[in-house]
Amino acid sequence: MIELKELEIQNLHVEVEGKEILKGINLTVNKGEVAALMGPNGSGKSTLAYTLIGHPKYKITEGKIFFKGDDITSLPVDERAKKGLFLSFQYPQEIPGVTMGNFLRTAWMSLKGEKISVMDFMKKMKEKMSMLKMDPSFSTRYLNEGFSGGEKKRAEILQMAVLEPEMAILDETDSGLDIDALKIVSEGVNSLKGHNLGVLIITHYQRILNYIRPDRVHILVNGKIAKSGGADLAHHLEEFGYDWLHEEDATGQPK
Repeated sequence: MIELKELEIQNLHVEVEGKEILKGINLTVNKGEVAALMGPNGSGKSTLAYTLIGHPKYKITEGKIFFKGDDITSLPVDERAKKGLFLSFQYPQEIPGVTMGNFLRTAWMSLKGEKISVMDFMKKMKEKMSMLKMDPSFSTRYLNEGFSGGEKKRAEILQMAVLEPEMAILDETDSGLDIDALKIVSEGVNSLKGHNLGVLIITHYQRILNYIRPDRVHILVNGKIAKSGGADLAHHLEEFGYDWLHEEDATGQPK
């Protein structure tokens, strides 16, 4: 029996408002794997994240997206989420008047297609919060309202923990975090890693990869994967920047 790839992107071309941003992406992320997608600003990293989750602003002009062997290229956002895809936003939105607990309970019932009492859900949620070392008061606060940058990112990781996706896409989760918040968020992601979860970390900097070690690193430049390799590739990138990708010799090393 052939094992199906969890998330497979084939020759993906995407345009936004008539401008082509992604120019033929080929990428695979499997369950139990942590993959990092790195690249300079404007390379198309967030475009890929929003395209994977199905944002209607991002138009696929060519290529396919497969998840668990199914073609999801044309599926709406909610259907992708029900299949087990999750996106942690770079800039989480505030939702005044909606508590974290109510938001997550509603989302959980929608994704699972089951009903759960408030008491049973709060027990489940507090178990996840304890695992992530989060203050229980988070559950009664309005979603992201008045949250610091670190608290917003921790709230996103809590959503991931509660909703239990099979593939998590973390779009620049490290953006705007100080070192203490980065460590806390990374510990949360590491506590959720395992055979049942694939993770695609999208980042500009190498620093989060000091705390969440990737199995594979892919470098996106000008809408295309310019190079792929192991975790050491991120350190190489940190030392030499992105310019060496245009200057490397036949051995793959900078001139």
